[in-house]
Amino acid sequence: MSASQLALDSLLMPSEYHLKAGLHYIADADPDFARALTLIRPLPSRLQPPGFSSLTKIIVEQQVSLASADAIWQRLKTAISPFTPEQLLTFSEEALRELGLSKQKAVYCRALAEDLTHDRLTLDLLKSMEDEAVSEALMQVKGIGRWTAEVYLIACLDRQDVWPAGDVALKIALQHLKGLDVRPSVDEMDRHAAPLKPHRTLAARILWRYYADIVRQKK
Repeated sequence: MSASQLALDSLLMPSEYHLKAGLHYIADADPDFARALTLIRPLPSRLQPPGFSSLTKIIVEQQVSLASADAIWQRLKTAISPFTPEQLLTFSEEALRELGLSKQKAVYCRALAEDLTHDRLTLDLLKSMEDEAVSEALMQVKGIGRWTAEVYLIACLDRQDVWPAGDVALKIALQHLKGLDVRPSVDEMDRHAAPLKPHRTLAARILWRYYADIVRQKK
């Protein structure tokens, strides 16, 4: 094994060594990603247990900083115990807003809880469904769009070819990495990621790390 191969392998945690082939595939397919891999720290795992708690947390994380989302999430988890759909529904929208949620997100969290309690959505069934079918099922819930569905696919179902093209951090990271004059659109993001199939989840994780290690540090 060459020195460059060893360097790439060091970016993975031992539990993810099965992803080595994907890492090398990406490096071979895109020279800019190959360069990014020489600049970033090891990739953190983004895995969370599937279910109501994790999906609600992803809704909380929509369009806010991770620090703000984490603070709100900790307040929710402390107040709503056990953290179940039934228990969340005992909190009014106003009560959820007092815990830090915006008006919209209070509505979205209650909508998810209601869909689950009325069996309009069954999260356990998603595990055996194809990626597109999972996204379609999740996006039937008020407040869940492509980004939330795709992050659930990545973080909770461990799907390996998901590309959250609407993610702001990914857009900024790709713009920086590629030296683009303007932030790429969703269609442009999808076009840049096409050669990285079937390892687009790993490509997204590389860009998230690149954003944290390179783009934000320079700011």
